[in-house]
Amino acid sequence: MSRLSFVFAVLFAGTLVSAPSPVAAAEDGATLYKTYCLTCHGETGKGDGAASASLTPKPADFSEAAFWKTRDDAAVKKVIKEGGAAVGKSAMMIAWGSVLDDAKIDAVIKHIKTFQPK
Repeated sequence: MSRLSFVFAVLFAGTLVSAPSPVAAAEDGATLYKTYCLTCHGETGKGDGAASASLTPKPADFSEAAFWKTRDDAAVKKVIKEGGAAVGKSAMMIAWGSVLDDAKIDAVIKHIKTFQPK
């Protein structure tokens, strides 16, 4: 094996070993939420972020059972990916599909589900 092949083999093996665990994915979801969602949806998902004061209608409250009774993961994913207007909701909800891939959106959904009432 040439030295260059060996270096590539070591680098490739390192990427396999460092694949994110489910815990890391949840943490990544929290980081993504803070980056893209917190401003409108708030620290605890109540729809009370700093920007929410100027929004009509108000952002979704992920801590209310009523929200989750009418939505499953696929519905939440669609609105994150395509924006509010795509599902008959507020056009103020940005479509994040060009910024977040499916795995990142899934991580965000996993995080916002932590706001559900127990």
